[in-house]
Amino acid sequence: MEHRSKTLKALTAPRAAAAAGVLFALLFGAAIILIRSSLPEGAQPGSQWLDAGSVKMRVAAELMPFAGISFLWFIGVVRDGLGQLEDRFFGTVFLGSGLLFLAMTFGSAAIGAGLAASNIALDGTEAQTDVAVFGQMAVLVLSKTYALRMAAVFMISLATIWLRTRLMPRWLVIVSYVMAVTLLIASDVSMWLALAFPSWVLIVSVLLLTRAGVFEHHRDEYQNSLQR
Repeated sequence: MEHRSKTLKALTAPRAAAAAGVLFALLFGAAIILIRSSLPEGAQPGSQWLDAGSVKMRVAAELMPFAGISFLWFIGVVRDGLGQLEDRFFGTVFLGSGLLFLAMTFGSAAIGAGLAASNIALDGTEAQTDVAVFGQMAVLVLSKTYALRMAAVFMISLATIWLRTRLMPRWLVIVSYVMAVTLLIASDVSMWLALAFPSWVLIVSVLLLTRAGVFEHHRDEYQNSLQR
């Protein structure tokens, strides 16, 4: 019975991670597209985005909690798959950066949704414009400058764990490093770069789904080599 339980855990954990990762990629990607279309590239600071993008911002805010739940599940099951092979230093950075990314993303969506929902209740064109400009800048700074860089740290730490344990193919490690460095350096260049992170999570999730048996085999093999 105990052997069967371990076998079932080994088979289901990567598939659960893949399902959660795919769901996060789809929901978060959709939310990012809605937010970015509400705040188009090069838009002038002002309150006009509240009138044009209020509905999109509110829909994005409704999607974001479900994306966050999926992302937390993705983190949890990936860590469970690593087991005792997880390095404490990189594991801490991996978990911390993931939680910070999620918190900043939630904060960005909440600010935008709050301003959109209160658009009708605001009195005075001048006051409304001031609040809208603050909200616009806060959403952009939180999502582009801070959240994306935390996502890059998340990618780097997990890629380093994969490199040391050989649990994932080397090409994925290289792609992860390249995408992470790009986000670290150029996250302020374009708002659409935020889509790189859910795209990466989608790639990882598909690999976890298709390589479930290989993943478990390499993990057990590496763990046995350490015990020797």
